[in-house]
Amino acid sequence: MLAKIRLAALLLAIAVCSAPLTAAHAGDANSPAGLWRTFDDHTGEARGLVRIYEQNGAFYGKIEQSFTPGAENRVCTACDDERKNQPMIGLVIMRHVAWDDDEYAGGDILDPDTGSVYRCKFQLQDSGQKLKLRGYLGISLLGRSQIWERVE
Repeated sequence: MLAKIRLAALLLAIAVCSAPLTAAHAGDANSPAGLWRTFDDHTGEARGLVRIYEQNGAFYGKIEQSFTPGAENRVCTACDDERKNQPMIGLVIMRHVAWDDDEYAGGDILDPDTGSVYRCKFQLQDSGQKLKLRGYLGISLLGRSQIWERVE
């Protein structure tokens, strides 16, 4: 009888401890963490996939897949910082973005085609299925916005 109670308690403890991990991997619509489809500003065509992840309370984004032919062999020759000559696939293009009042802000985003680094902020929209991202210089008025779509 005591063995059954201990077994039940152990199973309950395992279920309670693993529940947050299961929810985190399922994709929380209130969190920007996950896989996002990006689009070309000029053509509107899907450009690639960026994985946004949380690290030490801030969000980062890295290129997980590019739909540009030959991208698996490209490196960031235009980059000026520690990302110079790093492979495009796996390149961290968004760094240090954290929750600030009603949006995620305070970080930067890299345009790997030009090597330019912009300040970055974004908001989740459509129940977390879209991410409205703004890259800018100095003030938000001097920049451009993109809409990324969550990939399930």
